[in-house]
Amino acid sequence: MALQVLVKNTNSNTLSLALDGQLDSLTAPNLDKSIQTSLTQNIKTLIFDLQSLSFISSAGLRVFAKTRKTLKSREGDVFFINITPQVKKVFDIVKAVPISEVFANVEELDKYLAVMQSNVDEENI
Repeated sequence: MALQVLVKNTNSNTLSLALDGQLDSLTAPNLDKSIQTSLTQNIKTLIFDLQSLSFISSAGLRVFAKTRKTLKSREGDVFFINITPQVKKVFDIVKAVPISEVFANVEELDKYLAVMQSNVDEENI
């Protein structure tokens, strides 16, 4: 099965990628290329929406790891939302993604980001 990647810039600093299909050794290079094409220097937050991702292999995990490393090098963050049970099981087994980067949905992520920004505002007072 193919992998569809819907690219959405939510603002100048945030990129959201919705994945639909299977992320395996055949589709991982296409995702990596899509990320490299879309990930401009000003992007500091990348959100993977995995609601329609039905399968992930080690090749897909490598793409996520590479992307996390890239964003970390620019002091950015990668978050995962709407994870399907089968993909969550893989994340849990291989401990590929810290739990602090996984959210049930975009609303939960927005609440987390609001708290983090509030903490910065309080530190600057």
